[in-house]
Parts: sequence; structure tokens; C-alpha cells
Amino acid sequence: MCPAHRNNAAPNNAAANNATRDNAASSGADGAADGVASTAARVAALLSAFRAGDDALGVSELARRTGVPKSTTHRLAAHLTDQGLLEPAGRGRLRLALKLFEIGQLAAAQRGLVDAARPYLADLREATRNTAHLAVLEGTEVVYLDILRGPDAPTLPSRVGGRFPAHATSVGKAILAFSSQSVVDGVVTAGLPRISPRTVTAPGLFRTQLATIARDGIAYDREESGVGVVCAGAPLVGSDGTAVAALSLSGWTNRMRLDRVAPAVRTAALTLSRLLP
Repeated sequence: MCPAHRNNAAPNNAAANNATRDNAASSGADGAADGVASTAARVAALLSAFRAGDDALGVSELARRTGVPKSTTHRLAAHLTDQGLLEPAGRGRLRLALKLFEIGQLAAAQRGLVDAARPYLADLREATRNTAHLAVLEGTEVVYLDILRGPDAPTLPSRVGGRFPAHATSVGKAILAFSSQSVVDGVVTAGLPRISPRTVTAPGLFRTQLATIARDGIAYDREESGVGVVCAGAPLVGSDGTAVAALSLSGWTNRMRLDRVAPAVRTAALTLSRLLP
């Protein structure tokens, strides 16, 4: 090889080496990012594995519910305990720690909504002795932000922070009726599972219901979320015309007249909507 060829080749080899190092660094960064994402997903799965009624869970049960290997579950649970997100509950079991509640209270936007809605929920409960709910939509489910239980109302599975399929609730349908078409399509495409014998599961009928709700401003759950329970819900609509939340009243089928409570629910929702940004 002549000197000229060597001079030309040297930079090419250096460039090749640099490219190799860059690719390796990029691959390493991608791998690290994937690892962080995987760990975050597993941590979220472990914390989300706790359900209503769970006082404490063992590592084996956490691994079973999440599909995370038991050894990994044990390691992550130890880290979460060190960080104060889980706490020992005896006999090798763990429970959610108070720090999680404190973090949840930092959701300022939702906290403000709860504070604003609380007097209206209280008025509805006092006037009807039934249970008042405040909920928002997340994905295909509603999340309950506040619940004021009435003395004459049935014991319901709803709880603050709990979820329920949106299509089977009056609050969910009230929000969807004032949501974008893409949001509604997402719920319908995900499927409308049967929660009770009266749950609307046909997409066409469900969309027709939403059109009626959008026209009347009130949504009904006629034993669609549970046998013997009826609800009337109305959306809290922001300045852009879309629903940010909904409130409802729930009671026994044979005790609560939907036609009588619906105007009060609708009025409360309209008044509260005027306070929204």
C-alpha cells in the first residue's frame, strides 16, 4: 500500500471505529431506556395489584397478579418499602403505605374539582338521601374522585379512587356524550363488556344512547352497572364544550324515581360547570 493509500485509509478506519462506538453507545442508551421503562412498568403493576378490600398481600400473590417473576417482585417490593410506598404488614405481607395517599393528594387539578363539587354533592345527598358521585374518564373507565353515600342508598362497589367500565355507568355515558368522536370510538373499539343483564353492549345502541344524552344533558343507568340499582348522571362541561367530569345520584330501583332526581342532578351539573375554567 502506497503512502497516499495509507493516508486515505486511516481516516476511513477512524470513521468506521467512531461509527461503531456511536452505534454501541446508542444501543446502550436504548437498552438502558428500555430497562428503565420495564422497571417502571413493573413498579406500576405491583402498586396497581392492590384492589379494594385488600388489606395486605404477600410476594407470591403480587407475583401471581402481575405476572412479574417472584424474585423480581421480591426485589422491587423491597425497594418500594425502602422508599415508603409499601410497608410491612406482618407474616411476610405488604400493604400500601400512607405516602401513596399523600402523593395522590398532590393531584391539584382533581383536588380543586373535588373541593368545588363537594357542596353540590352534599346538597344532592341531603335532598334525596341517595349516594352522590363525582367521576372523571380515564381510558375506557371512570375513576371516582368523590363519593357521598346516602343513608337510603344501596351498598355500591364504587369507592374513591376506584374504577368502573364507563359504558355501564351514568357518569361514564354523560362524559362520553360530550367527548370527542375519537374518545368514544376508543371505548367502543375496546369492547362493551356485559356488567349486568341490562348492560348495553351493542355499539349501535350505545351510540344512540350517547346522542340522546348529548341532546338532553342527562344520562341514565337503569340497572346497567348492577341489578336493582339506578343512576342519573350529568356532565360537567368546560368552556370548550367537552366534559371534564360528571356527577350522579344512585339509588334503589324501587325507591329512587329517575324522572324526579334527574332535574336536580342536571341543575347541579350546569351550575358547577359555570365555575370551571
